[in-house]
Amino acid sequence: MNRKRLSLLILIIGLVLMMIGGDFAGNSTSAQSSLNGKLKLGHAGLEETRETEEIAPGVTYTHIERGHEAKQDVYTVHVDLVETRKESKKLVKQLKADGYKPYVTQIKDHKYNDIDENKIAYLVRVGTFDDVDPAQQLEAELENDGYTSASTLFTAFDGTKTDGPWSVNILEVDPEVFDGTVTSTLAQDEVQGKEKVTEISERTDALAAINGGYFVVGSRDGTPGDLAGISVIDGELVSESVSDRTSLIFSETGTDIAEVETELMVESSDGASIPLDGINRKPGLIRSCGGTGGDEPTEEPRHDVTCTDDSELILFKPIFGENTPAGEGLEVVLDPDGEVWEVRSQGGHIPVDGAVLAATGSHAEWLREHAQPGTKLDVKESLLVDEEASTDDAINSIVNGGPRLIENGELTIPAADEGFYWSTDFLYNFAIKRHPRTLAGIKENGNLLFVTVDGRADNSIGVNFLESAELMKSLGAVEAMNLDGGGSTTMAIGDELINQPSDASGERPVGDAIVILPE
Repeated sequence: MNRKRLSLLILIIGLVLMMIGGDFAGNSTSAQSSLNGKLKLGHAGLEETRETEEIAPGVTYTHIERGHEAKQDVYTVHVDLVETRKESKKLVKQLKADGYKPYVTQIKDHKYNDIDENKIAYLVRVGTFDDVDPAQQLEAELENDGYTSASTLFTAFDGTKTDGPWSVNILEVDPEVFDGTVTSTLAQDEVQGKEKVTEISERTDALAAINGGYFVVGSRDGTPGDLAGISVIDGELVSESVSDRTSLIFSETGTDIAEVETELMVESSDGASIPLDGINRKPGLIRSCGGTGGDEPTEEPRHDVTCTDDSELILFKPIFGENTPAGEGLEVVLDPDGEVWEVRSQGGHIPVDGAVLAATGSHAEWLREHAQPGTKLDVKESLLVDEEASTDDAINSIVNGGPRLIENGELTIPAADEGFYWSTDFLYNFAIKRHPRTLAGIKENGNLLFVTVDGRADNSIGVNFLESAELMKSLGAVEAMNLDGGGSTTMAIGDELINQPSDASGERPVGDAIVILPE
């Protein structure tokens, strides 16, 4: 057979394979997907495979594997992060005097962050190794010599250039075709306590589910399971906002990504009024800050920091659980009409058809004066959405998160404004280093994207904020935001765990989840 005929035969075979769903690049496709083009992760020429299947009409699941371990990625010992070149030179000199051969990696900011500085950090490190064992031995030597912050690191987890690999899972929902509901739900249907995403998905008979917003993990930071930011469930405000952070809104009219802020007030029938500090959380502990009323050290958002306030007023609803947290403050129990029918010490039963107001400090004095039995208290809850008062009674649920990644089709990452740049060290470790991430986006055609990227593993290194934004844009998102990530990053189809969570113990119990429910 001559070359012309052979080429023609190959072309015909290729066309036939494409018509029946084959793909010369090694991709396997078993359902129609509107995801086009390769992911923007690493350089453009990286290998990529994807498999797509239909979960239900209007709901597709796509798994993408991209890239490979880069030759330049090695194990090293990170000694310290410093903010100036002068500091890095001083540390390098000290390490050399102690017999080590240090080197410096400079970390730069990017134009999409709301941060003025360009050169934000210098990483001082020692050694490059192909295996982890010699790096850990060097780490022990450095610690013995007084460098107590020394830690072994695989450089692929940095924000520096790499070839991957990445493991990405995508749920895409077409609201025009899908007859079911996309919403959020609390773990165990109450604020107190946590639950695995696979368990939530099974309990709610969901087609699929992902983890939702930030939440309190341990009791020293508040009530475990409490959402650290706004939460609305079935139209009910369950948790106050962290300042006006970006949130994901599900309503009868559609899905939106916007800045959402809560405004809360209590008015007594005697004419007195007082701001309400929070909803369904332990008084005095404000996870990720961003509250009101003299919180310390700041009222600005400060991610993963727990601010404090010794004088607060907190509303507890039945969705919190059976009882309020015990404490030294004062409580008043309200009937369904808001009338005070009991004044008691802090820690007691929450009536299923009423509520409890718990106060500490000067707020307890306000309750004593303006909330005696028979008095009526009117709790006013309102939302500001993108700085405008919300009049949408059709809001079904809101999931907290942050920061925003894409707005009106353009990359924009307000890391400082949303509380992720309260220190250079935190910004580097949380936003610039690669971690597992959970992301939400909206395409121009209105389709919803829910994405997980595994991280801290051999098969997937994770992504940083900038890579998250670029990834979502390459998937077609014109609006996108970051949800809770790290060890919380989880995706389930039915009750099956789809991704690989990064915690050594496996899937982590979380505070809430986004569920895709059948009709």
